[in-house]
Amino acid sequence: MAEMIEQTDFQILDWIQANLRNPWLDWIMPKISFLCNGGWFWIALAVLCLIWKKHRRCGMNIAMGLILCGLFGNILLKHLAARSRPCWINTNIDMLIAIPRDYSFPSGHSMASFASAVVLLQYDKRIGIPAIILASLIAFSRLYLYVHFPSDVIVGTLLGILFGILAPRITEYIYNAYSDYRKRHTG
Repeated sequence: MAEMIEQTDFQILDWIQANLRNPWLDWIMPKISFLCNGGWFWIALAVLCLIWKKHRRCGMNIAMGLILCGLFGNILLKHLAARSRPCWINTNIDMLIAIPRDYSFPSGHSMASFASAVVLLQYDKRIGIPAIILASLIAFSRLYLYVHFPSDVIVGTLLGILFGILAPRITEYIYNAYSDYRKRHTG
């Protein structure tokens, strides 16, 4: 089964390389992917939201989603699966970015982007819809750049959606528990 998935993954990646590669996408896809290197774009957005009281809850939820992605996706799953990246296996591809050194499964870029975008979508559809579009472009860029298998991106996307849904609930639970604690221990 795993062999069949990897074969299908390579067929999709090779189709993208054969049919979609062009100078304009070669220029823009590394820039789109860069937005989520280390999660910096979404972290910066969370920090900006935390600065303004009106958006503080949204910033806490984005931060929680990114924490979940980091702990469960990047620390736990990547090391458990220890999946090689497609560019490590097929070295004949003209790489447009530096070859990543960490494992492939799941896609951290896809996971962090969708977790943040789903939080934003729940917060305000006017910013959430563009965020979902950006998350989709970031996820696709990982395929275009040949650094993730489609199954890495699919699982990363699904985990991101899950973490984006869970983040506000976890944040609310922690906030309520802290508020209850303060009420009981302050006079």
